[in-house]
Amino acid sequence: MEGFDTQIGSGGEVHQLAKDDVLTTQQGVPVSDDQNSLKLSERGPTLLEDFILREKIFHFDHERIPERVVHARGFGAHGTFTLKESLEEFTVAKVLTEVGEQTPMFVRFSTVAGNKGSADLARDVRGFAAKFYTKEGNWDIVGNNIPVFFIQDAIKFPDLVHAAKQEPDRGFPQAQTAHDNFWDFISLTPESMHMVMWIMSDRTIPRSFRFMEGFGVHTFRLIDADGNGSYVKFHFKPKLGLQSVMWNEAVKINGADPDFHRRDLWDAITMGTPPEWDLGVQIFDDAFADEFAFDILDSTKLIPEEQVPVRIIGSFVLDRVVDNFFAETEQVAYCTQNVVPGIGFTNDPLLHGRNFSYLDTQLKRLGSPNFTHIPINAPHASVSNFQQDGHMAMRNPKGRVNYEPNSWASSPTNPREDPQTGYRHFAAEESGRKAQVRSPSFADHYSQARQFFISQTPIEQKHIGDALVFELSKVERADIRERIVAHLRNIDETLATVVGGGLGLSELPQAFPATVKTRQDLPPSDALSIVKNAPKSFEGRKLGILVSDGAPAALINAFIETLGKLPAVYEIVAPKIGGAVLDDGTLIEAKQKVDGGPSILYDAVAVILSPDGAAMLASDKTAKDFVSDAFGHGKFIACNADALPLLNAAGVSEKDRDDGVVTVANAKDAKAFVALCGEVRFWEREFNVDLDAAGFLQANKA
Repeated sequence: MEGFDTQIGSGGEVHQLAKDDVLTTQQGVPVSDDQNSLKLSERGPTLLEDFILREKIFHFDHERIPERVVHARGFGAHGTFTLKESLEEFTVAKVLTEVGEQTPMFVRFSTVAGNKGSADLARDVRGFAAKFYTKEGNWDIVGNNIPVFFIQDAIKFPDLVHAAKQEPDRGFPQAQTAHDNFWDFISLTPESMHMVMWIMSDRTIPRSFRFMEGFGVHTFRLIDADGNGSYVKFHFKPKLGLQSVMWNEAVKINGADPDFHRRDLWDAITMGTPPEWDLGVQIFDDAFADEFAFDILDSTKLIPEEQVPVRIIGSFVLDRVVDNFFAETEQVAYCTQNVVPGIGFTNDPLLHGRNFSYLDTQLKRLGSPNFTHIPINAPHASVSNFQQDGHMAMRNPKGRVNYEPNSWASSPTNPREDPQTGYRHFAAEESGRKAQVRSPSFADHYSQARQFFISQTPIEQKHIGDALVFELSKVERADIRERIVAHLRNIDETLATVVGGGLGLSELPQAFPATVKTRQDLPPSDALSIVKNAPKSFEGRKLGILVSDGAPAALINAFIETLGKLPAVYEIVAPKIGGAVLDDGTLIEAKQKVDGGPSILYDAVAVILSPDGAAMLASDKTAKDFVSDAFGHGKFIACNADALPLLNAAGVSEKDRDDGVVTVANAKDAKAFVALCGEVRFWEREFNVDLDAAGFLQANKA
């Protein structure tokens, strides 16, 4: 074998021989043969004496650790947070007060319900957890890409997760909520209705982690030097804007590339275009909390940005991939209780339960209270205490003393408490009667659900309706389906009518009894819409360029040059993976073969062919799917005149073409097309072919 010093063994096995880097056992013993175990004669029994074999199999047998109960499938990257505006008037946390300070981070994105092996584009909430390695210790924001949650009290968390995951008798469905157990629980849990609007929206099928918002969900406290507190909600806003895919597209992406989101983030970082987010805060006081229409301790509610604007105080960039997935992404341990001086908790009952659960779960998953000794979890700040021993202890107190107070002098191995710099809890005044009770201020379950729905564009409203019909059509019990429609009548009558019609209900059920009547006076909030916050630029997106032999090189190169200036990326798709010979005789290498690079993997497509190439591909099903899927998913399509026979064969004839299908001939056309792609989708196409959106159009105007 070229490039290796190899020998072929007596059984035909390949032995790669060491030059400098020698293979060893876990004990450091050099290995002479890694292809054959020790046997008594060539065909005799394997001997237990072979400690190298036994060690290798032993380690293999114990490689796996328990996966996370939720957020099992995740992907992470390293980055840096830079503070740009001080919050010194509100907090003593140095990470939020020292302008210009660069704080190392590790961020993990995840799905919630699916197992580790599930696909990336399941319809699901996305975890967005950030660990800040600050000078005062680790600070974790264990957030999601949705600012609210299903439940108000942590006591219901096990029930929620049990209902969402596989049904216990059959072990399926995997990574999907379209089944009886989930919707049964939801139909009997009115507090989930706001979250239902979010998960049925396109927020749960994001195009990329890079185009996703993050939220701390809970209301936290900031604590200043005098011990005074302010309330705060944390936001992560992507510099590249918001973007999602369509449901039909998500289903196909999961088949074409189940690692779509992972690959996207890895490629963006390794290609030198690392994603960035702004860190923003909503800060408010007791006076606002008292006047606000909802309880700030209720995690099923949000505070509209129009009422408390998000104040951008810094930004972070994720610019380094992991060296080892297991050591970092799999073993990282986020805990909501991980805060630093100047940041504290409120009485949010869901947050209190998470503070217990997230610490507790690490013992089972990572096997020891010493999980903070694992490098990815270890603080960058100095650690000095008397906690000792346990499984896999890598850091134990040195010296004679392992307790305090003690009579020995203070030293690095004999630390003392520090009232000046140490963590101080907010001195809240509390009184009341101990009871298992829910505050009446938590009882409005529909008003913000309605506010979210009316804040969407008509196309987004249609997608919510479509998603509800799809999910509920998988529910076998009619009474569960009807209960959900009954809840929808408290949110929006048009939505309930559309969903009921899609489920074949002859008449709508009575509205579900509401403890608090739905408010009709809450105005739309543009911040809640993806389409209203579209990027207006193709930066960071990907163009799929389908080419053939004889295609015009000048036009293809014009696209490549234009994309490079944004920057955006492209992939060449060709009939053969070897690429195509263009009209100037140059070979352009292909990243994808046409049947392995469908248009669902791209944000827009360009079809640049020769006459012979178009004639050939017009009879190729995968090439026709490339065009028809792009058209059906509302993507912008560029083509040269010679490519029109393929478009016709794919069902995109002259009468079907709209302003989102553009014929290009030169560099000027290519530049104009890429600028047009900044709109991301040509949504008018979906309305043109799908008249059932008319009801939402009318409702939106009203």
